[in-house]
Amino acid sequence: MNILKEIKGFSKINKDRIAIHSGDTCLSYGQLDDYSDRLAVWLNREYKESRTPVIVYGHKNPYMIICFLACVKSGRAYCPQDISIPDQRVLDTVECVEPDVILQVEGNIDFAGANVKKLSDIEKIIENETEIIDESCWVKPDDNYYIIFTSGSTGKPKGVQITFDCLNNYLDWSTNLGSSKEDKEGKNFGNQAPFSFDLSVMDLYTCLACGGTLHTLTKKMQENYGLMYEHFEKADINVWVSTPSFADMCMADRKFNKEMLPNLEMFLFCGEVLTISTVQKLHERFPGVKVINTYGPTESTVAVSDVLITAELLDEMKTKGKSLPVGHEKPGTWLEIHNEKGEILPEGQQGEIIIIGDTVSTGYFGRDDLTEKAFFKCVRGGREYRAYHTGDAGYKVGGQLFYNGRIDLQVKLNGYRIEIEDIENNMLKLPQISHAVVIPNVKEGKVKSLTAFVTGELEGRKPQEFGREIKKELKDILPIYMIPKKVKYIEEIPMNNNGKADRKYLGGLL
Repeated sequence: MNILKEIKGFSKINKDRIAIHSGDTCLSYGQLDDYSDRLAVWLNREYKESRTPVIVYGHKNPYMIICFLACVKSGRAYCPQDISIPDQRVLDTVECVEPDVILQVEGNIDFAGANVKKLSDIEKIIENETEIIDESCWVKPDDNYYIIFTSGSTGKPKGVQITFDCLNNYLDWSTNLGSSKEDKEGKNFGNQAPFSFDLSVMDLYTCLACGGTLHTLTKKMQENYGLMYEHFEKADINVWVSTPSFADMCMADRKFNKEMLPNLEMFLFCGEVLTISTVQKLHERFPGVKVINTYGPTESTVAVSDVLITAELLDEMKTKGKSLPVGHEKPGTWLEIHNEKGEILPEGQQGEIIIIGDTVSTGYFGRDDLTEKAFFKCVRGGREYRAYHTGDAGYKVGGQLFYNGRIDLQVKLNGYRIEIEDIENNMLKLPQISHAVVIPNVKEGKVKSLTAFVTGELEGRKPQEFGREIKKELKDILPIYMIPKKVKYIEEIPMNNNGKADRKYLGGLL
């Protein structure tokens, strides 16, 4: 598959078909293709000597997607940054990428002298440009298509590079999840995740590759349940893509059922653990709707395995007392369980999940040191592939993969991948904190919240006041989803025999 050719093809077949519907704004396939062509021509003319990635900043404005496509049509990768990300963290990404230009579709961040083109500038460029980009300028198969920055253990985000080939190979598979690509043509896809989160790749590009209509959930809608449910009804969603936690939140209201979404065909879940209790509720509320569980980190292009959670499979896992499987690997991928020596373990034995295949990232942008630690190459099926150490624990039974949590200090919360040390290092930037240890609160194999244990100077404040003050100050340096739900003051951090913070002991205090 070539996603750019797919979009261009749909724009020729039916240029007026709506591709993106966000709030009160709609973009047709014809506009999406034409506008991105024009902006791509401008990028090539203005920065013809450079192929530096472009920062695209905003939220759910359809022009975000025009900018994405314009970047790759001009031979450049894009780095999506959402308005919900703290300014300093965005600026850290800008410092890492050193872009020639920043396309700022929304938001009021000060990029401190960087070359910024705002939405009004972008609209004028598109209006005044008359040429169409030549396909020879598009990103090549081995070029980066996008770079998504995720949590890093140093306190700085790290950029995962995904090539054009990786994305196209992923779409060959994702467009046929639950139903065929042809069956999805013209269908309505729901978008929950911001474009800076790789889960959005599943709905955005799968939708565009199928000629569907993407209905984005705006920030305003997510802050108002009434508006959100009204949006669901009007959008008449056929394909739902989200984290399990978002579906759990929606199910807090009994109105979230088949009557609200009468034409819903499937739930596609990714980003975190899907629990038995969540699926049971979905089966009750949405009889006949497929529930599909998938697995994969950002470094493997969204997801690499899938399984349809049927009532029979649900009963089997409940009887055996097991968590739900994450399924069989997609074509072009091998999921192996390795021990610490790198040896493949037999079925049933737990070890580290290793992903090998044609959607594995080329590594971290500008960080060869991190790339060498996490990625390697190996031969499978007579061909050399990239491989990735996920740091996830798991095992296989009957060829199906079962995910068993993190080996290291990385967790997933509400679909977001978070390095615990990232939070701890940022907390230590606050002068009143001397030590910080963050512990995940896990139930049913799923991280429900984070608790920080801290030492420092109370200076006459009560521990509860101290904790509230810290959480307030953290909003300036961390995304909301990374701020611990609870901050508990303790006089000293307990240590284990290795001289490290005794996380197991602290976990018992949750």
